[in-house]
Amino acid sequence: MFIDSHCHLDRIDLTPYQNDFSCFMKEAKNSQIDHMLCIAIDLESYPAMADLVRDYSEISLSVGVHPNVHDGKDPSVEELIEMGNNPKVIAIGETGLDYFRSEGDLDWQHQRFRNHIKAARALKKPLIIHTREAGHDSLDVLADEGADQVGGIIHCFTEDWAYAKKALDLGFYISFSGIVTFKNAQAIKEVAQKVPADRFLIETDSPYLAPVPFRGKPNYPTYVRYVAEHIAELRTASIEEIARLSANNFNTLFGKKI
Repeated sequence: MFIDSHCHLDRIDLTPYQNDFSCFMKEAKNSQIDHMLCIAIDLESYPAMADLVRDYSEISLSVGVHPNVHDGKDPSVEELIEMGNNPKVIAIGETGLDYFRSEGDLDWQHQRFRNHIKAARALKKPLIIHTREAGHDSLDVLADEGADQVGGIIHCFTEDWAYAKKALDLGFYISFSGIVTFKNAQAIKEVAQKVPADRFLIETDSPYLAPVPFRGKPNYPTYVRYVAEHIAELRTASIEEIARLSANNFNTLFGKKI
């Protein structure tokens, strides 16, 4: 019923599941989580992450290096293409720009972003975009590098409707995290109301940004229903309809049948 379009399964706290990933997966199935996209943030932890989810057809992967990662390997376009050729990899990222946690000369961040877009275009796979306090620069880079040829997701959307329209015009989808459930997230709620029915996704970004009523606690993909429930309220729809629409949109973007 639900697709979590952005989670970090190698980082969730498995203590409630006897530190057994298979126990967590059983709970996810019981919670009607049909599919999860497990997102990469660096190359050092990537092999273990890929190994963790290897045998689960209901989990897909991305490959990439987060804009806030300062240590570790910075991949070339060719390396991203090689890793992205794995059939289990359906997206490139997360990538983008972040001026909140990174300061000074950020040419390296821009170049990393451009390399990811080049790789995505070569692979013909969508991008997973992280942007924080760098919204318009992120859109400028996407446009300059022809990212509209592959599209992708503005994940954990935190901008306003004017920004959303520009992202939509570039062929990107808007993905809502638990932030949309926060009381002070009025601009994001407006976007959730206005975004076309065929252009939004839902996510948890777990283990981060748990939705109300779990705000401030560890997040899990099983909590994606609370995101869907809140969007349903905002759009005067049923939770089943929001789950169906977001799943259809995921399948359309990634060319999957879930």
